[in-house]
Amino acid sequence: MRYHIWTEGCQMNEADSARLAAALVRMGWRETARPADADLAVVNTCVVRQKAEDRAASYLGHLRRIKQDRNGQAPLSIAVMGCMVGPRSDGLRARFPYVDVWARPQDFDVILRRLMPDTDLGGEFWPDTLPQPIGPTAFVPVIHGCNKFCTYCIVPYRRGRERSRTIDDIAREVAFHCSRGVREVTLLGQTVEAYGKDLPPGPSGEDKPDLADLFAAIHDTPGLQRIRFLTSYPRDMTERIVRAVAGLPKVCEHFNIPVQAADNDVLARMRRGYTIEEYLDWVHRIRDVVPGAALSTDVIVGFCGETEAQFQRSLDLLEQVRFDKVHVAAYSPRPGTIAWRHMEDDVPLDEKMRRLHAVEALQEGIAAQINQALVGATQDVLVEAEKGGVLTGRTRANKLVHWPHASGQGDAAPGDLVNVRITRASPWALRGVQAQTAVPA
Repeated sequence: MRYHIWTEGCQMNEADSARLAAALVRMGWRETARPADADLAVVNTCVVRQKAEDRAASYLGHLRRIKQDRNGQAPLSIAVMGCMVGPRSDGLRARFPYVDVWARPQDFDVILRRLMPDTDLGGEFWPDTLPQPIGPTAFVPVIHGCNKFCTYCIVPYRRGRERSRTIDDIAREVAFHCSRGVREVTLLGQTVEAYGKDLPPGPSGEDKPDLADLFAAIHDTPGLQRIRFLTSYPRDMTERIVRAVAGLPKVCEHFNIPVQAADNDVLARMRRGYTIEEYLDWVHRIRDVVPGAALSTDVIVGFCGETEAQFQRSLDLLEQVRFDKVHVAAYSPRPGTIAWRHMEDDVPLDEKMRRLHAVEALQEGIAAQINQALVGATQDVLVEAEKGGVLTGRTRANKLVHWPHASGQGDAAPGDLVNVRITRASPWALRGVQAQTAVPA
């Protein structure tokens, strides 16, 4: 029996798909890259943006045609999981009647029980079912769900409230990955600094564990060389967590802190829970405590009621902070959210796109200047892949680097840490040559 998984959306979805794949392999299934060769096709969906939902719907149409063309061959079962699937899926069932099973995020049992109804999935099945790593990096979810209920966001309605895994459970998964060649883990959460708030205090009455405790608990895992984390949220950040990033050598100095907008009235309508002054205070504190820290952010343009002056404040913020990377999206109403129910989507699409392109153009220039300053410098890079004689990896600041594979210089391979001297820079990536001296493991 063969399975095919198509994944759209965030790193959390990628981690979910990897864990489902591990369970299927454990049950005797084999992966295929071609849905036409599969007995089971799983579509792991994202609905944070309309384009993501449209791509999932298009792929489901592709699977429908494959299912119809089987002509007496073994039938194709189609499963849909992820954030498209809410508590009630009546509308989805009517829209996609050829889908055999619907599963909410992390509700893998629904799919597995349909395939093998007589298999016991309880007991030790899930605790011992961990995704097999592919390459030297791995995503490790540490907290699921979100309690924030921003007015534009569907995630809390799909993934539920915040639920932290125990430190022991996470440490066991990190050790599993590192024993199989992983050298860098990214700790994932919709708001990762919220980690531990829902966990009980320690047995001796000590404080609840937080992200800083988690960093320390996995830091000395054999084979582990780097720790990343995302996504940050200003209201959940603490001085203790920032100082842990500064003080633990394996934790990378990179913060992804979505701002979404730089006008306080827009932030209030978004229900983000902070002012732009509070956001900037955290930016300054991070840069004071972690000199040279790389910062990335998310921006939504064209949210309900956003005026030209309010949008200009977002541009001004980008000029002021000078982020290393900016993810920008035009607002699209998501059915079921507070904004969809109670606010008017009153910024025309062409105006949203103009604002989006303005952010892209501004950030391209900023990123070009930041990256150009690295030309001539030597960076520690973790090799992630090799293709056609070109090695690819990332710096501690999460900048993508390409350089030619050089024989006689240690034969660098995925998983190695090497020194790369940067020779060229663009807004999106760096190019360089491998230096003679390897980075100590």
